[in-house]
Amino acid sequence: MGRIKDIRPLKWTGESLLLLDQRKLPLKEEWIECRDYECVARAIENMVVRGAPAIGVVAAYGVVLGAKEVAEKAKSYVDFKAKVELIINRLAATRPTAVNLFWALKRMRRIVEAGKSIEDIVAALETEAVNIERQDVETNRKIGFFGAELLSSREVILTHCNTGALATAGYGTALGVIRAAVEMGKEVTVFVDETRPYLQGARLTAWELQEEGIPYYLITDNMAGYFMSLGEITCVIVGADRIARNGDTANKIGTYSLSVLAKEHGIPFYIAAPTSTFDLSIRSGSEIPIEERSEEEVLYCHCKDCRIAPYGAKVKNPAFDVTPHENITGIITEKGVINAPNEEKIVEFFKEA
Repeated sequence: MGRIKDIRPLKWTGESLLLLDQRKLPLKEEWIECRDYECVARAIENMVVRGAPAIGVVAAYGVVLGAKEVAEKAKSYVDFKAKVELIINRLAATRPTAVNLFWALKRMRRIVEAGKSIEDIVAALETEAVNIERQDVETNRKIGFFGAELLSSREVILTHCNTGALATAGYGTALGVIRAAVEMGKEVTVFVDETRPYLQGARLTAWELQEEGIPYYLITDNMAGYFMSLGEITCVIVGADRIARNGDTANKIGTYSLSVLAKEHGIPFYIAAPTSTFDLSIRSGSEIPIEERSEEEVLYCHCKDCRIAPYGAKVKNPAFDVTPHENITGIITEKGVINAPNEEKIVEFFKEA
């Protein structure tokens, strides 16, 4: 049995939202207190908090903070509703690719639209945000169970970016599968891509694995193919920010390359994500908006704050890429596994779920 810690990236106090500043990890554990929705929005934009499920949970609490502020000055329900809608729109604009953000905000919007008493709506919004957080942890544990069942008694798993407790309300998606496998007594070693340019693998995934005593090796992104060619990797498990109706999956930049390498070497390539990450309104990955982030993430070394490229260098910095469903062995959800995903299987899966 592994030594599994209860790592959480956020804490709701009832009056404020505490966020573990993931930009400071692994060198420093520092918490930021948000008392208004704008602080929450900036925290999402600036990657104080990141990871699609975590963003959704945090945005829900942002709505609660905003609604409490608006309720004190609202002249009527109509006035209150209009102002909360502006808050929801502000939060929705923070990260365009992660569909969990919009899923959570949609749940919060329904509460506002269904209510009449401002006081009751604010209370219901807080209850809903707490439920979203609790349900996320429960969902992740179920994903972990279904994923761990796919693994043999000994695995060497390559993962990308950070898909652990820090990327969710707790436990994690792809890293949750690894946690669950360790809890089942399986022997797991993890190869962690450093994940350029923001180094979420090196800074966050390595930190989580080290905290829990799970053995790992940190590698640069361009080493993955080499270790696959040596037969050292038995499985790849990554997360997702948005999954189209046909199974095409947007995830952290570099995921697509790993899927190609895994396919070339005959290595299973799994996506671990909650059903809330599916966007059935879009047919394929070509319709998923890809966020372009600041050039400074590429031009400067993240931890040392020193420039690593010449002045005048032109930068492209897409935060995500899209892995075609043909490269995916299976999508692990809290309701089961979709093997060799395609549109027909996914539509049928959601009919039965």
